[in-house]
Amino acid sequence: MVIKKFLQNRLSIFGLTVLILLIITSIFAPLLTPYDRDKTDLPNKNLPPSSQHLLGTDSVGRDVLTRLLYAGRVSLSIGLVSTSIATVIGVAMGAIAGFFGGKVDFVIMRIVDVFMCFPFFVLAICIAALLGPSIMNIMIIYGILGWTGICRMVRAEIMSLREREFIESARAVGLNSFEIVVKHMLPNVTAIIIVYTTLGIASGILSEAGLSFLGLGVELPVPSWGNMLAAAQNLRVLRSHWWLWIPPGIMVSLTTLSINFVGDGLRDAFDPKTRL
Repeated sequence: MVIKKFLQNRLSIFGLTVLILLIITSIFAPLLTPYDRDKTDLPNKNLPPSSQHLLGTDSVGRDVLTRLLYAGRVSLSIGLVSTSIATVIGVAMGAIAGFFGGKVDFVIMRIVDVFMCFPFFVLAICIAALLGPSIMNIMIIYGILGWTGICRMVRAEIMSLREREFIESARAVGLNSFEIVVKHMLPNVTAIIIVYTTLGIASGILSEAGLSFLGLGVELPVPSWGNMLAAAQNLRVLRSHWWLWIPPGIMVSLTTLSINFVGDGLRDAFDPKTRL
C-alpha cells in the first residue's frame, strides 16, 4: 500500500528520477567527461560554453561540467553521511528519553533545548572555524548539531507507545527495556525516521553549500557545489561569467527540491489517513 501510494504521487516520482540520475552521473563521472577534474589549462581560462566545454571553463582553465559532476559525489555524500549521523544520535536519544521518562527525559530535553536555542549556522561556523575546512568536519558538524529535531519527534512517539497494550504484553513475557524499544517501539516510528532522514539529506547539502560558500567547507581543489558557488562572491564573475555559478546553483536547488518531493511523497504514503 505504501509503495502504491508513493507511485501515485507524480512529484515524488519526478524527484526520485532526478535523484537517481544525479547519483548515476556522479558515480560514472569519469566515463562521462574526457577532462581531468583538477587539471589546469591557463591559456583556456574563463571560456564561455562551447562544443568543447559544454559549461565553459573556470578561472584556471578547468572544465566546469567535469567539476560539476565530481562535485555531486562530494555534496551528496556529505548530505547522506551527516544525516545518518544525526539520525542515529537523535533516534537513540529520543528513544531513551521517551521510554524511561523522569530525570532521564529531563536531562536529555535540556540538552536539546541548549542546542536549539542557538542558531544552527552560528554554531556551525564557529565549530568549522575551530576544526578547519574539510569534508569529514562538515559531516561531523551537521551530525552533532542536526539531531535535535528527530530526537523530539521520536521521543513524542515513544511516549505515546509505552503505555499501549502490546508494550505491557512485552513486559509481561519478560522482555527487557532494550528488546522492547528495539523490537516493538522503533518499528512503529520507522515512517517518521525515513521521512526525517530523507528531508535531512537536503538540509545537509544546503549546510555544506553554505559553509563552503563562506570558505569553511570543502577545501579546494576538491569540488563541491558549495565551493563552486563561492565564485559568485566576485562581482565580475556575477556579471560576466554566469557559467561558473548558475550551474552549481541549479544543481543545489534541483537536488534539494527533488529530495523534498520524495520526502513529502514518503510522508503521505506512510500516513494512514491518506489511504482512506
